[in-house]
Amino acid sequence: MKDPVQSGNLRVVDITPDRVRAALFYVIAFIVSVAVHEFGHAFVADRLGDRIPRLQGRLTLSPLAHIDPIGTLAVPLLGVLVGLPLFAWGKPVQTNPGNYTRRFSMRVGSMLVAAAGPFMNLVLAIVGSIVIVALAKAGVLSPSLQFALFAYIVLLNITLMIFNMIPLGPLDGAAVLAGLLPPSLERINELNRKYGMLVLLLLFLSPSMGLPGLGVIMRPVNGLVAVWMRVLGLEVA
Repeated sequence: MKDPVQSGNLRVVDITPDRVRAALFYVIAFIVSVAVHEFGHAFVADRLGDRIPRLQGRLTLSPLAHIDPIGTLAVPLLGVLVGLPLFAWGKPVQTNPGNYTRRFSMRVGSMLVAAAGPFMNLVLAIVGSIVIVALAKAGVLSPSLQFALFAYIVLLNITLMIFNMIPLGPLDGAAVLAGLLPPSLERINELNRKYGMLVLLLLFLSPSMGLPGLGVIMRPVNGLVAVWMRVLGLEVA
């Protein structure tokens, strides 16, 4: 399952040394965040009894096992450099719900595996926050550096978490929705599998047509992170 993240509107910008530096930092942050996300899928699938991720070497936090050369490296790097919407994905974790333990139905098992990826992004955001706060209290980080680290670690991972929980087609949220809906509403899942990707594409393209698109869905992220920073006593540059 591809796990993308997107923010911002389509725009053309000058490629400056600072932008190149920012692009490299973002790609590194994406690589780490995607690796943690995909590891979450693999770990829960393995715990439920499916050994496919383990056999394919995905039961690891090593980014080398999870990065997609195009989706994790080229696309986000190009996006930051030229001002395209920020978008990335990792190598999908292959899993067979038929191998899951019978303690859960395949529907519930699939839901747990899907939810594990966004949950791991939340964990990374929390751990990153703890580290940033500790360094800030020790006087190691300036306010501007605190804000930069929040953007690269906390904001990015909260965005990944929330975006991937949108209940559309290829995203993890679709599998979570499928696990929550009763069998009598299976038609909704069928329509989601069939048209979810199209709806997601329209949401991506809508800003270029003057429509809000994903901005409306993702707008609460910035507010959440701002509150998060104030609660932790960190300064905003």
